[in-house]
Amino acid sequence: MAGIYISWPFCAQKCTYCNFASGVQPKGLESEYSAALAAEIAATDWALTPDTVYIGGGTPSAIPASDFGGLLEGIPGRPWAEATLEAAPGSLTPEKIAAWTGAGINRVSLGVQSFIRGELARTGRKHDAETVRGDVAMLRAGGIANFNLDLIAGLPGQTASSWRESLEAVVALDPPHVSVYMLEVDEDSRLGSEIILGGKRYGAFDVPSEDAVAGFYESAVAYLAGCGIERYEISNFARPGAESLHNLKYWRREPYVGLGSDAHSFDGVKRWRNPEMAVDYVARWHRGGVGREEETAAEPVEEKFFVGLRLAEGVEANASDWERFGDVFQRFLESGILVRDGDRLRLSARGVMVSNEVFQEFVG
Repeated sequence: MAGIYISWPFCAQKCTYCNFASGVQPKGLESEYSAALAAEIAATDWALTPDTVYIGGGTPSAIPASDFGGLLEGIPGRPWAEATLEAAPGSLTPEKIAAWTGAGINRVSLGVQSFIRGELARTGRKHDAETVRGDVAMLRAGGIANFNLDLIAGLPGQTASSWRESLEAVVALDPPHVSVYMLEVDEDSRLGSEIILGGKRYGAFDVPSEDAVAGFYESAVAYLAGCGIERYEISNFARPGAESLHNLKYWRREPYVGLGSDAHSFDGVKRWRNPEMAVDYVARWHRGGVGREEETAAEPVEEKFFVGLRLAEGVEANASDWERFGDVFQRFLESGILVRDGDRLRLSARGVMVSNEVFQEFVG
């Protein structure tokens, strides 16, 4: 079975920490994008019937209720085992939730990021803690009990005390799933670029140190585990049985098809991607093409460890893996970065904190 990812790159405003190809788009582009997306869906060869769907963004929860049903109309496999919609707090209404469930959505991921008003204000987010509580109640009343809440460790002005307050607020809402991301500092976001340049805008001067952010993350792992929400992937935590079926496909190298701008696909043998920017995706459609822009061969052995080690369950290493990567395995085992359980290798708690350096050892 395959997964389907649909990209909706439109937002009312661009958050300071966001490094995705999404945001405020030119007027009129949204309707053209919808047409291009419908054309790509219609042209898709459904060799595998999808059992999971994930609509990400951007802010797909901003799509009017009257327009939402058409978005998934051409996707086979309904009812899907899991169909997730990313949502911005404050953009939910009972009418929209009814449209979502009517179209097959059974899971929502809320981009909360923080429960602290000052931290949210610096990112450009408009919601507050009460907004999130109201949205969760609205989801449950509308029949969506399976939801995820996102948090970011490392926002400007964040402290150990405020981080704990956000963690406690999350758990108080009894979510089946929680995602915890450490702030990414790169030139693709306004905040990241400002930090790199040594500036002060967007609260860049007040971003916690790397050590502090690592401490926030480790405290989240311990606190959530104590509340029955266990880490199953570096950034993802769930109660038993509530793990994201769609996202597990990425880490287990199962097939998925990406639709829309900046969407990636994998069929087990090759990988391909669509044009990164929505305007280029639409331009390609106007020229008579849809979707796929660049294709490369997959590297199954490298990818097995590059993505698989993100999972708490680790990866099974066979004889040929040991022949190819034995020196790397042994070095990380001796340093306590990897742990061996029978034939499986997994990151230790220390290994998780240096995971990017570990993954680089399996690339090229």
